[in-house]
Amino acid sequence: MRLALIIDDYLPQSTRVGAKMFHELACELIAQGHSVTVITPKDSQRQLLVKETLDNVSIWRFSSGKIKDVGKVKRAINESLLSFHAWRAISTEVTSNSFDAVVYYSPSIFFGSLVKKLKKRCRCSSYLVLRDLFPQWAVDAGMIRSGSLIEKYFRYFEHQSYQQADTIGLMSERNVDVFKIENPQYPLQVLRNWASLVPCALKTRKSYREKLNLQDKVIYFYGGNIGHAQDMTNLVRLARNMQSYENVHFLFVGQGDEVELINALSQQWQLSNFSYLPSVDQEEFKQLLSEVDVGLFSLASHHTAHNFPGKLLGYMVESLPILGSVNEGNDLRSLVNDANAGFIHVNGEDDALLASAVALCTDCKLRVEMGNFAYKLLCDEFSVKAAVTTILSEIN
Repeated sequence: MRLALIIDDYLPQSTRVGAKMFHELACELIAQGHSVTVITPKDSQRQLLVKETLDNVSIWRFSSGKIKDVGKVKRAINESLLSFHAWRAISTEVTSNSFDAVVYYSPSIFFGSLVKKLKKRCRCSSYLVLRDLFPQWAVDAGMIRSGSLIEKYFRYFEHQSYQQADTIGLMSERNVDVFKIENPQYPLQVLRNWASLVPCALKTRKSYREKLNLQDKVIYFYGGNIGHAQDMTNLVRLARNMQSYENVHFLFVGQGDEVELINALSQQWQLSNFSYLPSVDQEEFKQLLSEVDVGLFSLASHHTAHNFPGKLLGYMVESLPILGSVNEGNDLRSLVNDANAGFIHVNGEDDALLASAVALCTDCKLRVEMGNFAYKLLCDEFSVKAAVTTILSEIN
């Protein structure tokens, strides 16, 4: 099949999990004999369209305004124009025989118009990989007022995106149930997040433990988006509660709206067991994962959607035990806990989270055992081959 994959961020420049997942998906599709073209924006690009290749994946980068690590208003404007800029750049390249199917990723919610045009010209099917229920989570967080013009604006594009999908893939059974309540008209299925099953190869760079003088520490690692949806105060509070454990260090790596917050809390609480590093490239990130001991994550308690953060897959690949917090009712909690792959608690259960963190820092055997079960869970539920099979079964 000739497949178009659409995403708002892609390798090699991106450090985000979604970009890595989509590249792994593209590589697996190519390995199975399909042709793949990734359509993705590139800010500060003078040409309307630049064609590149990465690992045999054809990439069409269209010129766009900046949509990452930029102010909310500017980001909203530039994202709203994504479909316009994309079609302006690629319309002369697309014929009726260009693509047999379109697979698009949300976030962003603004590719509906582009997908509609591609489907009409190519007379093809489409599949939406829906990972983030925006604007609902922003309404839940109080960032957008329910019923406001801003919410209605985003809802329009959200539903335009959904309407172009022949199938929508959500990351868990619970998410399907929640989505159906407000959107019973759309065809849904469970499409779990995915990852390649290959751990990091031998290190070629200087050890991060040496760089940060953490050779003898049990490192609790958070890597990825540092934003409102994650409730980062929850994890920094855990670091504060563990200051008496001198063999423990918390390392956060990433970007987002709450970077200033976590650094300010670290100073306010005088944390000696906390470090922050800005985003690194994918190879550096893999090396980091191969050197740490526990994978951290957090989801804000006010969420009504039930996300499975993609960062957990990176932890699983490197056989790290998982430690984190979720919103009430999130089925990720039972999935990980029942598999003995780590400890997940409801956000706000600080004493329980602390007890689990202490158990992991004091028992090396427990860390190894849970890490091995985390890798087994990855193989059983979250392989990229399984994701390809699920998607192809709908678009063939």
